[in-house]
Amino acid sequence: MKKLKITDKTQCKACLACEVACSEAFYKVFNPELSCIRIEAGNNGEPAPKLCVQCGKCEKACTHGAISKNAKGVYMIDQKKCVQCGDCVAACPFHVMVKTVEPAKVSKCIACGICAKACPMGILEVVED
Repeated sequence: MKKLKITDKTQCKACLACEVACSEAFYKVFNPELSCIRIEAGNNGEPAPKLCVQCGKCEKACTHGAISKNAKGVYMIDQKKCVQCGDCVAACPFHVMVKTVEPAKVSKCIACGICAKACPMGILEVVED
């Protein structure tokens, strides 16, 4: 299974380069709120990166059959079948799916590695389990 992995959370400096790279790649704007990776503050105030682990809960929540696992184990959204109801977004246990109004779109991490390339600390990588 292909997925994004954090190699060392303690090295995250919350620079948000990963979030900006993701939003720019998929929405053509520099807006961390549109990113499918999140850097939040943990209990101790240190940065706490959150990302999709390809658990499949979004697929189970989608009643329109718009989400399915590809050959590499990555859950993908078929935008032609997606009705932007948001059930998958609500079901995501890591709160890393994005639903926008304009353009009407739901997105999730597809393990593309754009965020990993943007991380100056080098703590993100795409792995095959």
